Amino acid sequence: MQFSKFATAILVEDVAATRDFLVEKLGFKVTVDLGWYVDFCHESAESFMFDIVQVDHPSTPEPYRGRPVAGTIFALVVEDAAAEEARLREAGAEIVKACTDEPWGQRHFYVAVPGGLLLELVQMIAPDPAWLAANGL
Repeated sequence: MQFSKFATAILVEDVAATRDFLVEKLGFKVTVDLGWYVDFCHESAESFMFDIVQVDHPSTPEPYRGRPVAGTIFALVVEDAAAEEARLREAGAEIVKACTDEPWGQRHFYVAVPGGLLLELVQMIAPDPAWLAANGL
C-alpha cells in the first residue's frame, strides 16, 4: 500500500471548544470549519493534517456515534515540555498530570482539552541507561 499523506481525525464531544483551545493555546490554524468538522494545520509541521469530528455526526459510523472519546491521546513533541506546561497553566488550561521525566527518555505532561480530547506534550530527553539495560535496549 502507498499513500500520499498522513492525517489524524479524532472524535470529540464539543468541536467548537476543542477548536478554540487548539487555536488559542497551541497556535493551530483552521483550514476548514464546517461546524461538525474542523481541519487544522500548524506552521511547525505543515505536512501534518489534523481533524476533529463531532462524535455524534451522521458521518461517524453508527457503532461509534455518541461514544465517549476514551483511549485516545493526541501527542505533540515539543522542545521544552516544562516551559509549555507553565505557559498553558498560566493561560488557564487544565493540566491533568504535571510534567514528569520518564526513564525511557521522555519528559511529558497531559492537558484536558475542552471537548473531550486528552493532549500530551512530550519532550525527548536522554533515557536512563539502567532502564535501557533492564529492558534489553
